[in-house]
Amino acid sequence: MYKAPVEEIAFTLKQVAGMAKALEAGQMGDLSEDLVDAILEEAGRFAADEIAPLSEAGDRQGAKLTEAGVVLPEGWADLYRRWAEGGWNSLALSQDFGGQGLPHMLNVAALEMWNGGSMGFALGPVLTMGAAEALDAHGSDALKQRYLTKMISGEWMATMNLTEPSAGSDLGGLRTRAERNQDGSYRIFGQKIYITWGDHDATDNIVHLVLARLPDAPAGSRGISLFLVPKFLINDDGSLGARNDLHCHSLEHKLGIHGSPTCTMIYGDGKFGDMPGAIGYLIGEENKGLACMFTMMNNARLAVGMQGVAIAEAATQKALAYAQERRQGKAPGWTEATMSPIVEHPDVARMLVTMKALTQGARAICYSCAHAIDMSHHLDGDEARHFAERGALLTPIAKSFATDIGVEVASLGIQVHGGMGYIEETGAARLLRDARIAPIYEGTNGIQAIDLVTRKLPLSGGGQVRGFIGELKAIAVAVDASNRPDFGDTATRLLTAIKDLEEATEWLLAKLGEGAMTEALSGATPYQRLFGLTLTGSYLAKAALADGEDKRAALARFAAENLLAETAALKSTVTGGAASLAAARAVLA
Repeated sequence: MYKAPVEEIAFTLKQVAGMAKALEAGQMGDLSEDLVDAILEEAGRFAADEIAPLSEAGDRQGAKLTEAGVVLPEGWADLYRRWAEGGWNSLALSQDFGGQGLPHMLNVAALEMWNGGSMGFALGPVLTMGAAEALDAHGSDALKQRYLTKMISGEWMATMNLTEPSAGSDLGGLRTRAERNQDGSYRIFGQKIYITWGDHDATDNIVHLVLARLPDAPAGSRGISLFLVPKFLINDDGSLGARNDLHCHSLEHKLGIHGSPTCTMIYGDGKFGDMPGAIGYLIGEENKGLACMFTMMNNARLAVGMQGVAIAEAATQKALAYAQERRQGKAPGWTEATMSPIVEHPDVARMLVTMKALTQGARAICYSCAHAIDMSHHLDGDEARHFAERGALLTPIAKSFATDIGVEVASLGIQVHGGMGYIEETGAARLLRDARIAPIYEGTNGIQAIDLVTRKLPLSGGGQVRGFIGELKAIAVAVDASNRPDFGDTATRLLTAIKDLEEATEWLLAKLGEGAMTEALSGATPYQRLFGLTLTGSYLAKAALADGEDKRAALARFAAENLLAETAALKSTVTGGAASLAAARAVLA
């Protein structure tokens, strides 16, 4: 059973990602270290004691579509209400509408624990938080007053409606349409697919954020508007009114996250209401909806990265517990008469340490991204701009690397279990099934690589990424200067990996400057992994320097001497793989 790694989470937040220095400098308001610890402890307790016990039953039962609407797995609706009553939805949201206004770092850490307990369950709250942030940033005062307080409290949940059968990652082709009403509202008509928690029985109202196109809108993505479309309309006194003209048509049959209802939503077919058309309210300006939705999507990308970390942590815990109990054969040096636990076998140990190193590295990347976002809000001028760029640079890496290793670690977890891992009863297979969606949604990891290379590397003329690489070099130099024998060859291997990253970065920046986009994008995905692996080695070393504990140095050494060897091959692929890829396209014809 999952147990939230509260101590490791707290250490990474404070000593690796930067929270301790921010607290000391007074950059996080009245927040104290004691309060941070108390929040993390309680979140860990709730995740382990209340969410995790319902995860496997939720996977087996799944969500069901009935005549009355979608019904969550047994116990999930009540679990959500207890979660919301605990104030967890409001942790980092606006104090103006009942939120607690705590740092994003703290909320991201809590998200890891919710997803560690059950990824399917945690998906719903993630979207509500993102929708509340988008409404707070772009909505009118009237919309905020009517909806935001109940969204922030969790009394009402929310969704994000982007994808359609004809419009996936490229939203320029969406067909959902909006028509203006004389009272300033709009009527929405269309179909949306893959809508997470599009309908359910956990709350009495659901607030849908829907992208649609007005009749006179420009073509493509420049002509998309964002609308708030509630399941139930709201009366003048704030009470629930008539059912809006929208409904869940069907539930998707998915590989994993079965407890999370993924809906096909129909808007405006006349099933509800006096006349066809779901009543919606404009968020932001007409034809500027995509910019508003990106407020929600960018935060969701980091949250999805945390899903990768959470699945990796849960898979590592499960595999390690099994390996310590399962006995098979005799490992080298095993002198007892009985068979040895499989954790004693070198190959199994290698898999488990790899799982732990990748998990802790991805955690540090995601928390560091959240720290940069927090600092961009708390500081001013050049410092705020620097951290805004740092958060922008780290977001695609956090999303992609963490979700890729979520799948990788969950797969290794099955391998550690052997044949038992392929059997559903152990729970190892569920983790891999759940993890597989994360590299796909909220912008596939290939799209994250395009974003990283074409938009984030050129920030400040390349100055942001070059400065960041300089900070990583400083970590490696500090390891070398420590003269600690327990680091082994960490400093040398880390410096080599950082050099690989630096050379690949300069090559990509040069290609962008030449306009050689095909060559740059041919190496974007391997570059993204190169960056993530180098950050993993750097952050594990930073953790070992901060703590001085032999175990942390051992983990940093393992990563440096085993995992970072891959960076040379990745650099070669980035800088030399475009021609062979172009030639090999012929095999696809």
